[in-house]
Amino acid sequence: MALFLLIFVVSMVVIGSTIAMMMLARTPRYRTEPQHLLRLFDRVLGDEASANEWHTVVGYPVRHDEYLEGVRRSAMLIMDEHGRPSQATTGGSLLTRTGREELGVLRDHLAAHMALEEGRREF
Repeated sequence: MALFLLIFVVSMVVIGSTIAMMMLARTPRYRTEPQHLLRLFDRVLGDEASANEWHTVVGYPVRHDEYLEGVRRSAMLIMDEHGRPSQATTGGSLLTRTGREELGVLRDHLAAHMALEEGRREF
């Protein structure tokens, strides 16, 4: 009888602590930051990014920053108009030349915006 009670108590402690941990744990969330977009844009401009990497970062909506959401949507439009993901799998570029030029302008705009935000935080 003592062995049964010992096993029962240990089982209840393990089950109870597991339930408590599950109730207190938060769901992990991914937040797209400007650095993520800049890094991706640089990789695309350097012909190093894959279509999967593009869709992983750009395909995820940005809910915490309207400006970043606008940049993300602009990048999606560039991919829709100038994308060639089938050529990227064979070693080609993910975007046409015009698309890379537009993405470069978007990348420079985002970098300038980040520098401006950094300047505002210092004051």
